[in-house]
Amino acid sequence: MVLSDTIAAIATPPGTGGIGLIRITGPRSEEIAHKLFKARHGAARLQSHRLYHGDIVSSATGTVLDEVLLTIMRKPRSYTGEDTVEISCHGGSLITETILSEILKSGARLAEPGEFTKRAFLNNRIDLSQAEAVLDIIMASTDRARELALSHLKGDLSLRIEGIRTAVRDILAMLEAAIDFPEDETAVSFHPVADKLQTIIEEIQVLLSTYEEGKIYRQGINAVITGKPNVGKSSLLNRLLGEKRAIVTPLPGTTRDFIEETIRIRGVPLKLTDTAGIRTPENMIEKEGLDFVQERLSLADVVILVLDGSSELTKEDLAIMEINKTRKTIPVINKADLPHRISTTEIRDLLPGMDPLRISAKYGEGVPDLKEAIYNLAMGNSGVSAPALFITNIRHKTALEKTAGLLTQASEEIHRNSPPELVSLDIRDALESMGEITGKTTSEEVLDRIFSSFCVGK
Repeated sequence: MVLSDTIAAIATPPGTGGIGLIRITGPRSEEIAHKLFKARHGAARLQSHRLYHGDIVSSATGTVLDEVLLTIMRKPRSYTGEDTVEISCHGGSLITETILSEILKSGARLAEPGEFTKRAFLNNRIDLSQAEAVLDIIMASTDRARELALSHLKGDLSLRIEGIRTAVRDILAMLEAAIDFPEDETAVSFHPVADKLQTIIEEIQVLLSTYEEGKIYRQGINAVITGKPNVGKSSLLNRLLGEKRAIVTPLPGTTRDFIEETIRIRGVPLKLTDTAGIRTPENMIEKEGLDFVQERLSLADVVILVLDGSSELTKEDLAIMEINKTRKTIPVINKADLPHRISTTEIRDLLPGMDPLRISAKYGEGVPDLKEAIYNLAMGNSGVSAPALFITNIRHKTALEKTAGLLTQASEEIHRNSPPELVSLDIRDALESMGEITGKTTSEEVLDRIFSSFCVGK
């Protein structure tokens, strides 16, 4: 794809720093560089992929603006696949913006968010999953998230997806042979086709099974603390954080809005949300707060259900337990420093399959065990596992689920002895769905949404 305009942007974060980087790409990049850059040693023609020392000067007055290092990377050996210039100047908003202004006056336009990476995609330098991995590397908050993003950037996911697409295309070719040559009985045997489809579906399911763990490495664990009023939710938040963040009083209903803070467990970010106590609301403010609680619970990776161990269970406790019994929930019996009125056996009977923990948020008893339980439950007790490949992006997960559903439908059509024309329709749709992951069949609207989340200059 040939893009006629030239774009430019500051590629380093705003503010003061040792180095500022300005990037230009497009057909006029080198022309602009020659107009503004004066090499110290008077090089007649700047060679590609070499670093040159010199000055950036004003195109209008010839005034030196800064001493810089400049690199030209001629197409196609550049990030975008186009002629690209990178200028390393001194850091600081004034100088970088001044140089950028001169570049824009000389014939470039300001780049849109993510436009450099979008051009790399449009020029077939990378596919869409690799483009998304660029942002994932930038945003990575753990070593594991960085490793997964780098794996995607290197093309590991793309190769896996293309391998599956090739297998599906082969099946489609067999079906089309049966459509084109119905009199040739050897053209296709349908039951082996169904077996091949099942093998592909199983491979997709293996990929899908990595999403929950991959998502946590990418985004962190989202844990919501819930329970009735005055059971010690805010005290537990403060204890987990190691500081006083939430107001704690003996009065029920002190917390009306939710409070979010982040800690780390084994290097994985854990976002803790302290919510309002669940009870029958007494006013519109409490009702609004409880609506927030329900919304947060629906999005939680782990629910920490806090019970007052010094009092017997109430109808409110039982109602909250009922709401969360199908979620990944850790029942926490708080106030272990007081006489026990709730037994762990009682909780196990009410929440089968869940292992309650007895803690004291006031004194810290049992809190280290709670952190481990949160990590293990969120990671599915597989935090040390290392599948060959993870998927971490909800867009990829959705596309794979759709693909698996279409292939399953095609297999069922075969078992019902449906005409190959019907089966091939599902196979074609499955190919298109998988193509959305790497960008082979992605709409312009989806592309705009993906790249708009990038920063300007990347």
